[in-house]
Amino acid sequence: MRQREWSIMTALLSLFLFLSFPAACYGVFPPHTLLNKVSEGRYLNNTELWFNQTLDHFSPYDHRQFRQRYYEFLDYFRIPDGPIFLVIGGEGTNNGIVNDYIGVLAKKFGAALVSLEHRYYGKSSPFDSLETENLKYLSSKQALFDLAVFRQYYQDSLNAKLNRTKIENPWFIFGGSYSGALSAWFRLKFPHLTCGSLASSAVVLAVYNFTEFDQQIGVSAGAECKAVLQETTQLIEHKLKTNAKALKASFNAEDLEIEGDFMYLIADAAAIAFQYGNPDKVCKPLVEAKKAGEDLVDAYAKYVKEYYIGTFGVSVQAYDQEYLKKTAIDEDSSSRLWWFQVCTEVAYFQVAPSNDSIRSSKVDTKYHLDLCKNVFGEGIFPEVGTTNLYYGGTKIAGSKIIFSNGSQDPWRHASKQTSSPDMPSYTITCSNCGHCSDFRGCPQAPLVIEGNEKNCTSPDAVHKVRQKIVEHMDLWLSECQDTGKSFI
Repeated sequence: MRQREWSIMTALLSLFLFLSFPAACYGVFPPHTLLNKVSEGRYLNNTELWFNQTLDHFSPYDHRQFRQRYYEFLDYFRIPDGPIFLVIGGEGTNNGIVNDYIGVLAKKFGAALVSLEHRYYGKSSPFDSLETENLKYLSSKQALFDLAVFRQYYQDSLNAKLNRTKIENPWFIFGGSYSGALSAWFRLKFPHLTCGSLASSAVVLAVYNFTEFDQQIGVSAGAECKAVLQETTQLIEHKLKTNAKALKASFNAEDLEIEGDFMYLIADAAAIAFQYGNPDKVCKPLVEAKKAGEDLVDAYAKYVKEYYIGTFGVSVQAYDQEYLKKTAIDEDSSSRLWWFQVCTEVAYFQVAPSNDSIRSSKVDTKYHLDLCKNVFGEGIFPEVGTTNLYYGGTKIAGSKIIFSNGSQDPWRHASKQTSSPDMPSYTITCSNCGHCSDFRGCPQAPLVIEGNEKNCTSPDAVHKVRQKIVEHMDLWLSECQDTGKSFI
């Protein structure tokens, strides 16, 4: 009977909140980073809600605002004192609340789920044009204040619907990849606003020359596949000198006039297989082609067109610097926006190591710096030292933050991989444990509903880390409740 009453109250609360905030409807494509791409069509809720956000949180004189999009899912919410799980939107369009393992956790803890789209991305753009001057409010620091303001806005709205005042539900913050870093940084900067954070594959360390990215791909590939990938890169470089036009055409990349842009596409296409837990997609056809004496470049071009461009739907033009200069807001704007954050704050320059590299040496530091200058103008430079000084890098001094990484994920070397007091770190070990495997299971694409771990080569490894996550969340949420209903 009590469960039925909760269901009725939840339905009424959903209706109240839906009626309170206007919704609009149009769609844009996922970002170049692909974390959202693997989630298309698999949402617990994708009904748009809006609120007015401050444009510049650091100016006492600038009172401009913009409309920021968010979503909620209340089916599991234990009214009135259940926790609220805030899922941070990252470097791309936020199309809704994804039906992954966070939803499982919400059901377990009786939590409401809310998700805020990152400023500038998707429909949450403050300006009609993305010219460089208009991007000066696009930063992780502004985004963290967005989350803090939204958290209080949503809590106040919930209190109004429940006819109560100054009561605080326990909040817990979630994020993966860049938004995983935001999750850790939010707990660091606003510890009074959350009981804890889960930072999945959280890239908390800004890195100028991220050679470890390529090195991890070599480790994840294994000796045989790594050797074939290296040989393929060398053959592509040779063909680039002798017949660049025909080579690019074979990859459907004729428009990439800058050699570095083309070789970055070539490098990314291989990396994505390991990043998202699908190593066999690239290794199997290339190793088989090598053993059969077939043309490796043709085999790799087939993989790129069918898997990277076909299955993932990656846009080749997202690698074109001339295209990245476009300031109009459209379905591919995420690429320009994320490059701006890369070029100003975090770098993560995925450059070729000085030896034993898989990617081409053309993808070097100069290539990245030239791109930043060419796309955004003079004076754009990633302030990596400042970013790490502000947040602490892997020496982050927060508390009640869970860090999790997949053993095969090349991004894990920008994450915190060593546990410290009140900040446990776990690495999920299996051959297809990639980016955010604790959220999404294995592999990342296609998305497995509720993040089921059964397709991971070591399901027990994922399950054990998830058990640890639940234990920490249970403890920290209970400690939050024990200290009283109000944080502030």
